[in-house]
Amino acid sequence: MSSQASPNVPQTPRRATTLSTLIKMKQKGEKFTCLTAYDACFSSLVGEAGVDVILIGDSLGMVLQGHDSTLPVTMDDMVYHISSVKRGNRGAFLIGDMPFMSYASETQTLENAATLMRAGAQMIKIEGGAWISSSTHLLAERGIPVCAHMGLTPQSINRIGGYHVQGRDPRQAQSMLAEAKLLEASGASMLLLECVPQKLAKEISESLSIPVIGIGAGPDTDAQVMVLHDLLGISPITPKFVKNFLSISDDGIRGALSAFVQQVKNKEFPAPEHCFD
Repeated sequence: MSSQASPNVPQTPRRATTLSTLIKMKQKGEKFTCLTAYDACFSSLVGEAGVDVILIGDSLGMVLQGHDSTLPVTMDDMVYHISSVKRGNRGAFLIGDMPFMSYASETQTLENAATLMRAGAQMIKIEGGAWISSSTHLLAERGIPVCAHMGLTPQSINRIGGYHVQGRDPRQAQSMLAEAKLLEASGASMLLLECVPQKLAKEISESLSIPVIGIGAGPDTDAQVMVLHDLLGISPITPKFVKNFLSISDDGIRGALSAFVQQVKNKEFPAPEHCFD
């Protein structure tokens, strides 16, 4: 069986999105979009829809591999999926997750980050607060862009005790703000906030010069990210911050992806029902 490109797919390559592109969008107050993808086919569709950033997330452990957390995901898994997404990419900026315990030491951090960059990532994402500041500085100093992931950090699920909103306590909120500033000062080029109150996400986003991506963090971050399977309504669990864009599409998956892009750009998504107080 052969597979041929649809005649409706534009053949002219889009201009590649870079880190500089995303920084300029923040400065102009323009929202940008991010989606997960794990293979060449969906990478191509996501790029065709105009999504600015593709995150090859360790969420693949749950949505592809059937695990109950992201912890079993390995470096080999990440390299395989990043290289697959790279081959199908149509100009989106690629961020690759550093999996659980892949950045526990200085040597390990450098070697594993370099491996993901060679596989096709243009930035790596690591989870944590102040404790990852030294790793962030180490990587940035050597030319590897870092996206720090704060708030609900799934790799710490056993310590957190569940998938709970982070930063509701005023002291924790102030600590998160201080840690976000520290990570920017340490060289982080981007920040991802997951499951934090809308007010805190707004304060952090306005306090940093680097772009801030939100998921379950309200509409005031510089960008929104969703797990692709959540957007398509095929995940077994539907968190509060998820919207099924396939259910409102008249053009299948392509229409769902385009609707996500349009609603984020127009500041229609996330709506109040997707946010945490």
